[in-house]
Amino acid sequence: MAIIVDKVQKRKDIALACKEIFFQNGINDLTVSQVAKTAGVGKGTIYDYFKNKEDIVFEIVNILMQEHNETMHKKLKSESTTREKIKVFASIFYDDNEKELRQLYKEFISISLTNPDKEMVDFQTAHTNHYYNWFVEILNEGIEKGEIIDGSQEFARGLFVMAKGMFISSSVTNTIDDLKSEIDKFTDALFNLIEVKK
Repeated sequence: MAIIVDKVQKRKDIALACKEIFFQNGINDLTVSQVAKTAGVGKGTIYDYFKNKEDIVFEIVNILMQEHNETMHKKLKSESTTREKIKVFASIFYDDNEKELRQLYKEFISISLTNPDKEMVDFQTAHTNHYYNWFVEILNEGIEKGEIIDGSQEFARGLFVMAKGMFISSSVTNTIDDLKSEIDKFTDALFNLIEVKK
C-alpha cells in the first residue's frame, strides 16, 4: 500500500526543521543544501515543496505569524479598553516572546530596502494590510462602544506605523532606551485626546 503524504504538513515540517539555521545564518546565507540536510531529506525533495529558499522563509514566517495571531487574539480578549488593546497590539516590537518575528521582520526590511523582490514586497504588503485592517477594527470597536470619539479611526495609519517606526529607530540608533515605555507614552498622549470624557 502506498504511503500517503500530507503535503501541507510535510512543507511545514521541512520549514520548521530549518528554522534555527535561518535564524543563525539569515536569508542571504541560507542554502537549499543546508535546509535539505537539516530537514533530513534530499535536495530534490525540497524542490517538491518549495520554489526557492525565499519560499521556505515565507513558510516559516506564515507559521510564526499564525502562532502570533492566536496569541494576540487571546491577549486582546483579556483587555477591556481600546487604549490597552492598542498597546498590546504594539507589543510585538518589544515582547521577549516575539524575538523571532522581530528578527524576521528586520531581515525582510533589510532585503526590501536594498534589493526589493516583487514576491517579498507582495508578501509583506499582504501581511501589513492584514494587521492594519485588524488594527482599524480595534479602533472602530472603541468608537462603537463610545469609548473614543468618532473620527479616531483617522489616526489608524499614524498609530500603526508609529510603533514600527520606533522599533526601526531603536534597532539602528541609540535614541530609544525603552521601546515599550516610548510606545506607551505616545499611545497614552493620543488617547488622552481621543477618549470620550466621562
